[in-house]
Amino acid sequence: MGAAKYDFPPPADWPDGDAVIRGGDLDPSTLVAAYRRGLFPMIAEAPDPALIWWSPDPRAILPLDRLRVTQSLRRSARRFEVRVDTRFSDVIASCANPARPRGWITADFIDAYTTLHTLGWAHSVEVFDRNGALAGGLYGVRVGKLFAGESMFHTERDASKVALMALVDLMRGSGMTLLDVQWTSRHLESLGVVETPRARYLELLADAVSQD
Repeated sequence: MGAAKYDFPPPADWPDGDAVIRGGDLDPSTLVAAYRRGLFPMIAEAPDPALIWWSPDPRAILPLDRLRVTQSLRRSARRFEVRVDTRFSDVIASCANPARPRGWITADFIDAYTTLHTLGWAHSVEVFDRNGALAGGLYGVRVGKLFAGESMFHTERDASKVALMALVDLMRGSGMTLLDVQWTSRHLESLGVVETPRARYLELLADAVSQD
């Protein structure tokens, strides 16, 4: 992939706070360059809609040896079938459902990440029920040993958790080291997600993407 059309400042020049810089584009080269630097894009609505590049401090990550899987979740997992990269468009469309609160995945984001998927950078984990219906899933970007989780959804209980279980298994099996989930929540903390200072995250990231 060629050089990014949009350049990012080095971390030493980043302001305090989670929002780093405004503007730019969603070109594939820009997106991959951003993830390599610890940044990701989201739309900020106030004071006016704008593309913002974020690097939360602290950063939420899921250590691959700390995923909490209860017995009930293991039982639920038996009800589903997991596949990878077979329904990316449906997964991102479900994550972008405008009925979901705090929706930020616009048509431009769908187009951009679908292009990344076509180029082999973005991936989805899909969970199907016993009738073959898509019941949940997640998508994100892989760079080297990093997987940057972007969003997940479910229409049946535990389906998104099963997708996360499968992702962790896939990452551990392939030697990946860093699962980034951006910001934490009570739900994610219950699954084992922890916060790490931005500086430490960037150290972990540098090691992970050096294997790309």
